[in-house]
Amino acid sequence: MASATSVALRKPEPSDAPLPGQRDEGAPGQDAAAGVGGDVTVTDPAMVKRAVKAAALGNAMEWFDFGVYSYIAVTLGKVFFPSGNPTAQLLSTFGAFAAAFLIRPLGGMVFGPLGDRVGRQKVLALTMIMMAAGTFAIGLIPSYASIGVWAPVLLLAARLVQGFSTGGEYAGASTFIAEYAPDKKRGFLGSWLEFGTLAGYIGGAGLVTLMTALLSSDDLLSWGWRIPFLIAGPMGLIGLYLRMKLEETPAFAAELEKAHRSEQTRAKVRLRDMVTGQWKALLLCMGLVLVFNVTDYMLLSYMPSYLTSELKYDETHGLLVILAVMALMMIAQPFMGALTDRVGRRPVIAAGCAGFFLLSVPALLLIRDGSLWAIALGLGALGMLLVCFTASMPSALPALFPTKVRYGSLSIGFNISVSVFGGTTPLIVTALIGATGDKMMPAYYMMAAAVIGGIAVWYMTESARKPLPGSPPAVETVAEARTMALRESR
Repeated sequence: MASATSVALRKPEPSDAPLPGQRDEGAPGQDAAAGVGGDVTVTDPAMVKRAVKAAALGNAMEWFDFGVYSYIAVTLGKVFFPSGNPTAQLLSTFGAFAAAFLIRPLGGMVFGPLGDRVGRQKVLALTMIMMAAGTFAIGLIPSYASIGVWAPVLLLAARLVQGFSTGGEYAGASTFIAEYAPDKKRGFLGSWLEFGTLAGYIGGAGLVTLMTALLSSDDLLSWGWRIPFLIAGPMGLIGLYLRMKLEETPAFAAELEKAHRSEQTRAKVRLRDMVTGQWKALLLCMGLVLVFNVTDYMLLSYMPSYLTSELKYDETHGLLVILAVMALMMIAQPFMGALTDRVGRRPVIAAGCAGFFLLSVPALLLIRDGSLWAIALGLGALGMLLVCFTASMPSALPALFPTKVRYGSLSIGFNISVSVFGGTTPLIVTALIGATGDKMMPAYYMMAAAVIGGIAVWYMTESARKPLPGSPPAVETVAEARTMALRESR
């Protein structure tokens, strides 16, 4: 059961005693009694912090791998896809990168409904094991020179394991934090999930940059590239330990408690109901995820290769600039998350869409200028616009769906959109530049995504400072719960 206390919405009497495990003076509960139900959930601050840390660490490990794969793509192309054409090598490497995204919806269709049936915590522990195993396996694969065509085949197999497990990761982690967080802090707490993403990217980029600076090209090609992938093993064990120490979310526990009180077995929600029964929310989810992930992968995954392959920029300096942009985004992330709790998710996401539509071309022109300060300014502008999405989506997306189908429906909508539009971004943009010769294609692609995202924002409902659909209000203290009870009784 989740560590939370429920308080009924009734007019409090002066003689009301503190609830078990809670302090009456309004401070956050200490050693809160287990149990969820009733009309208000009083969250356990210690458990909320643990949930945020465990979810963010898992996301960091996942994106450490994706970041490493992107930043070392040129080297991986030489190891697994020998060819006299550098563009063909890069396309092959990004093709294997995109393949993991094509299987993500299948992972979402398996892990999402499973998370709604057996619990969020169990499924998140399972996805952590699979992610770590897939990443670690890449570091062990022999090169094409050693085993020929089996090298890219094994790489593809490892990427498919990663993609399948990732299908249940983001939706589960964002759902986990959203269902633990008090309503008034859901944006701030959810923003730490993408803080973990950026930390993973920075860890991957920093390690690749360090190796590029310290190792010769031959050493990097022969054995150095394996180091980042082998690190995933111990990282995965740490993340698994943290996730196994967590309890189930208050919202999911409330669903179980409800079924227990009525002496009924929880009705199994069919996959079809998660889609047809939520089709409007799914379309909104896919539109929001499209603009979020196209811009995310364009900046964090594609730009390092764009600077090196298309603009012939020095590889080490290009990685350092991206690293600095991500560090700036990490600093801004929790502040922007807190802003979404004050002004709402919709205004912040809308500002991001408008910014990408208006500034993508000027930013890319600065990047193409080639000078260090111009590149830093262009990438920095795109990074700050991206924070509008990274800080808002972890709290906005779970609020689109009711508790009983939240994990499943969000997994399906999120992963379909990521697979079709987000993960394929490097591959499609590289192919478009090769076909047209127009190196402004990244800007045009982001502008198109911004239009679609803007349409989704127009139709979405504001969720800031409101309970999640299907869940009671969640507050930090008993005093807040009683104040809410007093307001409701008037």
